[in-house]
Amino acid sequence: MSNPNQPEIEARKGIDFGLDENLPKYWHSNDPFKTRLHDALQSTFPEGERYFISSVRAFRDRITDPKLQHEVKEFTMQEAQHGIAHTVFNDLLEKQGMPMKRLLAEHKNKTKEDERRWSPEYNLAITAAAEHFTALLADTYFSNKETTAGMHPKMRALFAWHAIEEMEHRSVAFDVMKDVAKVGYWTRAKAMVRATWIISYFMFHFADEMLKADGFSKWQRRKMFVKNIPWMYGPRKGILSSFTPNLLRYFKPNFHPEDIPVVHNYGQWVDVYDKTGNPHDACDAMIAAAY
Repeated sequence: MSNPNQPEIEARKGIDFGLDENLPKYWHSNDPFKTRLHDALQSTFPEGERYFISSVRAFRDRITDPKLQHEVKEFTMQEAQHGIAHTVFNDLLEKQGMPMKRLLAEHKNKTKEDERRWSPEYNLAITAAAEHFTALLADTYFSNKETTAGMHPKMRALFAWHAIEEMEHRSVAFDVMKDVAKVGYWTRAKAMVRATWIISYFMFHFADEMLKADGFSKWQRRKMFVKNIPWMYGPRKGILSSFTPNLLRYFKPNFHPEDIPVVHNYGQWVDVYDKTGNPHDACDAMIAAAY
């Protein structure tokens, strides 16, 4: 049963984050590695969102619950908006000299291959797993002030908005998978392993390709990776390791995404955005309420 405290899904259209050529090349702490790792992660969102939408909509005609039907509609609208916003930034990266056309074509071809190779049920299971992964990043980044302190405000606002909406629709693909597609536990568990590998592979592979395009040698890129291992995988505050316990909860047989509360300062973002329509002010309010 859904958690009554789960926030409503709301598709917010046409948000302008002011992303243009004035954005610093290394917008995260003036650090090439930290910047390109995030650039790489977000670069996969447009094609990823299309895949998520397609995977859920494959079961749309079998959904009879009016509430879930409405949630799928809002989920689709939110994911489409995410794809649009991140495409704007990918275009900006291309202008910076990043090989985005080549990288995005690689990601699209792999995604299309998986779509053809796997059953609709398994594609949906991968979608549900990836949605859990990205929803957890919201808490990782915005529950405390430290994680995003080095980000340029425009990029921080983009990630905050995306994080808010990931939390809002985090259960949709899971509910369609479990209640409509009737995907079993072992398929769900295998899909989480695969989804984690896919996300990690493209994030690190694309970051390395971008740093290479920046002119860094293979040796320099390896040194950057080693230097940033504590930032990524530190035992308490690593951006990729700190959410591992909640990621592993997905493997509990009776798990549901709403077992994990939304980030404590979710309401501050929503309240300010509803009043102002300004994602930057909303992000500032969310950060101010962070630990």
